[in-house]
Amino acid sequence: MLTLHHLENSRSHRVLWLLEELELPYEIKRYARDSQTLLAPDELKAIHPLGKAPILCDEAACLAESGAILEYLAERYAQGPLALPKPGTPEHLKLRYWMHYAEGSAMPPLLLRLVFDRVARGPMPFFIRPVARAIANGANKAFIGPQLNLHLDYMESELSKTEWFAGQTFTIADIQMSFPLEAAEARAGLDGSRPRLMDFLRRIRERPAYQRAVQRGGPVMSGR
Repeated sequence: MLTLHHLENSRSHRVLWLLEELELPYEIKRYARDSQTLLAPDELKAIHPLGKAPILCDEAACLAESGAILEYLAERYAQGPLALPKPGTPEHLKLRYWMHYAEGSAMPPLLLRLVFDRVARGPMPFFIRPVARAIANGANKAFIGPQLNLHLDYMESELSKTEWFAGQTFTIADIQMSFPLEAAEARAGLDGSRPRLMDFLRRIRERPAYQRAVQRGGPVMSGR
C-alpha cells in the first residue's frame, strides 16, 4: 500500500493527482499548515528530516520531492502516455526539461513574490512599515515582476507549439507544471491575457482525476 503524507495547499497535490490518474490504491494522511506561519506541522519531521510534504512511502522506502515522486510513480506503475518515454528519445528529453523547469526556473520568482508581498503586508512597527513596503515594492517592480512576465510569456509561447507541455499528449510534465501556473494565477496576475495558459488550467481542472484529488486533499491554492 502506498501512503502519501499530504500537506494542504502544497505541491503534494501533484502526487495525489497522479495517484488518482493511475488509479492506484493508496492511503492519504493529511496535515494542516500552522495558521500563523503557514508552515508544515512538526509531525512531518518524524517522516522526513526536513518536515516537508509531499512524502510518499512505498514498501520500505519513503521518497520526498514532488518531481522525484512523480517520476518514480510513472516509472514503476504507469502505462501508456503517463509512462516515462524511453531514455535518449526527444520525448524523454522534453519531458525531463519541463519536470526540472517547473521548480528550477518557474517557482523561484513566484516564491520571491510571496515573500516580498508578506513583507509589505506583515505586522511591524509603524515607523518601519514605509521602509519595508518601499523595499518590497521596489523588488517587485525592478526584478520580480519582469521575471514573472518573462516566464509567463515563455510558457504561453511554448503552448502555442504543442497541446501539452511535453508534446501532444498529457504527461507527468503537465502535472509538474500545474503548481507554478496555479501559483501564478493566485498571486502573480496570470489571467485571460495569456489564453493558452488559462486554457491549460481549465483543461487540467476538468480532468476527473484532478477533481478527485481536490476532493481528497483539498484545493491547491485556497487562502494563499
